[in-house]
Amino acid sequence: MNQLAAQRLDLRYGDRVVVQGLDLTLPGGAVTAIVGPNACGKSTLLRGLVRLLTPAAGTVTLDGSDIHRMPARALARRMGLLPQQPVTPESITVESLVRLGRYPHQRMLSPWSAADQAAVEEALARTGTDGLRDQPVDRLSGGQRQRAWIALALAQDTELLLLDEPTTFLDLRHQLEVLDLVSDLHAQAGRTVVMVLHDLGQAARYADHLVVLDGGRLAAAGPPAEVLTAELVERVFQVPCLVVPDPETGTPLVVPRARTRSAMPVR
Repeated sequence: MNQLAAQRLDLRYGDRVVVQGLDLTLPGGAVTAIVGPNACGKSTLLRGLVRLLTPAAGTVTLDGSDIHRMPARALARRMGLLPQQPVTPESITVESLVRLGRYPHQRMLSPWSAADQAAVEEALARTGTDGLRDQPVDRLSGGQRQRAWIALALAQDTELLLLDEPTTFLDLRHQLEVLDLVSDLHAQAGRTVVMVLHDLGQAARYADHLVVLDGGRLAAAGPPAEVLTAELVERVFQVPCLVVPDPETGTPLVVPRARTRSAMPVR
């Protein structure tokens, strides 16, 4: 269940092709990290996987069904998206923001239900934002704001969660807090997670499955320990490096090779 797949997928903006001829299967019940150089198509691919971008060619399927043939509300009950830079409505509180996640479950003229409120309360509790419920979102720290947006996605109550660069603009501590939260959501609630990341070490540490894009095409996919090699990093990212076991987790850790320094002049 919750298996996303692309078949011969082309995605473009106007005449500019960003993703081309992509065949890809993302395993259900796993955490997948999508990595690659800047402008390689990572965010574009995510937009295509959630139907925010119509394919120029090819198909995207969820458990074998073409997502472009599914009703929008039904699809919103299956997958939730945290965009890269979500726009926060002015002066909205954390709880009011999270309540927006219940929209796909609402019916015309239906009152707010106990089940809706329970979903909001669970989302607030899981993300550690229940103590912030009355705070305006635009006054929160970056890490708190990101947790509030993840709470909105959780309140949507989907089994498939997609996050576009959830650690962008966060310092190291808040990056790890967000990634630990995502990991807990997968481990404790069984959610399938697909996220775009920049840091290769974090991707290898937190993901079960790694997808590497290069120039809009698939460079590699599979378990991080098999995919993340020094040869691949140099070929895709143009960075000579060593790949060694992370001393904490044993997962692959990319260590760039030091540049040769010219001798200092003798005075």
